[in-house]
Amino acid sequence: MPSRSSARLAALTVAAVCSAASAVVLTSPAHADSVRIHDIQGTTRTSPLAGQKVTDVPGIVTATRTYGSSRGFWMQDPNPDDDPRTSEGVFVFTSSAPKVAVGDSVTVTGTVSEYVPGGASSGNQSLTEITKPTVTTVSTGNPVPAPVVIDAKSVPSRYTPAGDTAASGSVNGLTLQPSRYALDYYESLEGMNVQVADARVVTATDRYSELWVTVKPYEHRNRRGGTVYGSYDSQNTGRLQIQSLGATADFPKANVGDTLTGTTTGPLDFNQYGGYTLVASKLGTLRSAGLERETTRRQSGRELALATYNVENLDPSDTTFAQHAAAIVDNLQSPDIVSLEEIQDNNGATDDGTVDASVTVNKLIDAIVAAGGPKYDWRSINPVNDQDGGEPGGNIRQVFLFNPARVSFVDRAGGDSTTAVGVTKVNGKAALTASPGRVDPANAAWKDSRKPLAGQFVFHGKTVFVIANHLISKGGDQPLTAQYQPVTRSSEIQRHAQATAVNAFVKDILKVQKNADVVALGDMNDFEFSGTAKILEGDGALWSAIKSLPKSERYTYDYQGNEQVLDQILISPQIRRDGDFAYDSVHINSEFHDQISDHDPQVLRFRP
Repeated sequence: MPSRSSARLAALTVAAVCSAASAVVLTSPAHADSVRIHDIQGTTRTSPLAGQKVTDVPGIVTATRTYGSSRGFWMQDPNPDDDPRTSEGVFVFTSSAPKVAVGDSVTVTGTVSEYVPGGASSGNQSLTEITKPTVTTVSTGNPVPAPVVIDAKSVPSRYTPAGDTAASGSVNGLTLQPSRYALDYYESLEGMNVQVADARVVTATDRYSELWVTVKPYEHRNRRGGTVYGSYDSQNTGRLQIQSLGATADFPKANVGDTLTGTTTGPLDFNQYGGYTLVASKLGTLRSAGLERETTRRQSGRELALATYNVENLDPSDTTFAQHAAAIVDNLQSPDIVSLEEIQDNNGATDDGTVDASVTVNKLIDAIVAAGGPKYDWRSINPVNDQDGGEPGGNIRQVFLFNPARVSFVDRAGGDSTTAVGVTKVNGKAALTASPGRVDPANAAWKDSRKPLAGQFVFHGKTVFVIANHLISKGGDQPLTAQYQPVTRSSEIQRHAQATAVNAFVKDILKVQKNADVVALGDMNDFEFSGTAKILEGDGALWSAIKSLPKSERYTYDYQGNEQVLDQILISPQIRRDGDFAYDSVHINSEFHDQISDHDPQVLRFRP
């Protein structure tokens, strides 16, 4: 999934920032007097009064935000109407620290605006705000309106309505149906004081002091406490992001399966990085579930063990080498072949033309030896500078580690960053024209993206072809909470073209030798049920082996409360037909707040 920009402002500042570039302000000379908050919020996602000035809107201050770029306060009408579609809360954007306090009864005069977090191009829904406010305090010390309880009973099982085809699929103009759709329900509470109780954590605390909980404990739950994303129609309606209005240092360090016991209360906000968010003025108490990192079993003497592991922009300046080494040696049990993704060049993000990664790789190999593992050998191909995407200057690439005591690499000259590897016949069997080699590197599908690395290995006299992949990320896809429904996954266009190229190369091998053992593995950046996976598997050339696991165990990554598959190991028909293989998604990172990568490694064991 898309990584958050390193330029993102400090934690908890991700809500609205009204600006000319992202606020949808409908120019209108109208002037609305004597309106209340529910009149401003209306019965759709956008205010019927957007662009208009409103005068003396009454409310009780329920929370204040005094930090970051989105300073202001939330207020709520203590005298609600009887329409469940209209929210009784609203955010007042003051730009500087607000001069009101929780419990103040105020009136606000200002302009109603619709702010789109991330800008209109993000596809996000908008947040209704009052901007350029004049605030009058009427009284202080008033009781705050009781929070609306969000729980399994109140959140509908359907996630979202389909958008209006006459409005390019936008749901903004549709009348809310809060008893029918989860996103409509959350929208009907935008800006209001809400509460969850005894909520289980389904995404661990991240570097921005955020976590995700579910209010539906049994919704696609797995045995480790997470919520599994198993199809495009199973968005998991109970997910809710939690931030805090308190100090980030006090934010709980939670893992998946932990619980925020008691009540967590605060206004319901909407932001660019997750949509509907409970910004807590009161946090529940963290109760640990004691989740532990998994360890796979060691391969037998006749089993070949292959792993894929995205080490997240590893470069020599990182402090995680010993931890990654321990993961490979202890948790993965020293696989015979390891496909590493996101190995950076020798000076990391410094963009000075360096493309060699020998320092990075050898530092990891030495750390593995120090951790008690084998002395791995390695093969890779340096990319053309700044042509493979990823962090600018980092030149990420795939690398094969292999244990020479267990498996040998067939070196065949001719592979470089721009030459395509081919398939030939040697003694009646398939062989690569270059090993290592890159798959179809001139194909436009690989523009600004990692080119697959192919290698030929021999294990117990049997040839195994391995293709290491890192397909283009899902950056640019619309979020599940987008105003356009169903959402557009624009990144699929290039990723589908990449999958087509990989599938074609595998078919080239199988045309020469139909019973060849071929493994295509790596960070595919897409789900096992996705169109990308179907193209990779096309005509039975490959099969994603993670589908051998129960559905509740199919995940390698945890994003916004959804545990999902991004990393895959696909196998050729001969391997699948033999049936003598074992697959393990080894959960050591994605569920933990102290992760060293955002991906879980995958291991396949089989007998060639």
